[in-house]
Amino acid sequence: MSATNAAFAMPGLSTNANQHQVGTENRCNFQMPLHYPRYMKRDYETMPEWKVDCLLKEYGLPLIGDVNQKRKFAMGAFLWHFQDE
Repeated sequence: MSATNAAFAMPGLSTNANQHQVGTENRCNFQMPLHYPRYMKRDYETMPEWKVDCLLKEYGLPLIGDVNQKRKFAMGAFLWHFQDE
């Protein structure tokens, strides 16, 4: 592992798919998408349920509750405090 990778290494996560993993108990399959969502609060408030589901699924987040609960969860996960207004 290079010095750059070592600085960001997390237990149980592999920075290279070809690296040997010591244990699987802390194994994580989360992969951050390349782009952070750039929606505003008003976008989430009117976003159709299928689109909210796709967004949450893309980031590995739970699809629990009705459409309003999912919208609220997405806003909490992706909006910064200054975008709440």
